[in-house]
Amino acid sequence: MARQQERARRTRAAIIKSAAVEFGKSGYAAASLNRILEGSRATKGAMYFHFDSKEDLARAVLETAVERYRACAERWLARADLGPLDVLHGMVDEIALRLEHDTIVQAEYRLVIEPDFHRDAGNGGGRIVGRATRVLAVRAIDDGQLRPDTDPDRFTRTLAAALAGQRYLVDPIGNGSAADLRARFAEVLEVIVEAMATPVWIQNFRSDGWRAQARLDDLGLGA
Repeated sequence: MARQQERARRTRAAIIKSAAVEFGKSGYAAASLNRILEGSRATKGAMYFHFDSKEDLARAVLETAVERYRACAERWLARADLGPLDVLHGMVDEIALRLEHDTIVQAEYRLVIEPDFHRDAGNGGGRIVGRATRVLAVRAIDDGQLRPDTDPDRFTRTLAAALAGQRYLVDPIGNGSAADLRARFAEVLEVIVEAMATPVWIQNFRSDGWRAQARLDDLGLGA
């Protein structure tokens, strides 16, 4: 029984991964179930055992992406060895890496801008990152890294919009790379943070730079 359950789990994960690749490349409407099956090496019966429809499969991809965003946010928020703004940089840097290398996160990004799933954007990865960003902004105010008059909600909204804009700019170019996206995300964060940071933090940052960054090996994408 345990071996059957593990086989079923692996089959379901393979179908979701293949679906993410297909949705990421073709979008929802043009996505082909046959290509998803070919990529997953699963049978049609196995697919319909786990998923009722293409929409059900797309929502499974969205849910998997949300789990990854949640794990990312929780892992960085737990870093007690770093100041809140360095934690924020590490989290933003990981998101850039995932947008470049994680097919699940790439598919979520593609799906939530389509009419069929646009309503899901408010409950997706962006919401999780936004909540974590606000927590870190409050911590940064309390720790004297951001000025006392900083509005955490305004900070969070502005950062989220700027990061989304940079993602849209890099993606259509076609020759963008992980380094491009990471550099753009870091630039956005630095501009916004320096506009609201205390003089002491700015002085230390210009001397030492960021103390944390994400590593591709830590993302668990081979699992």
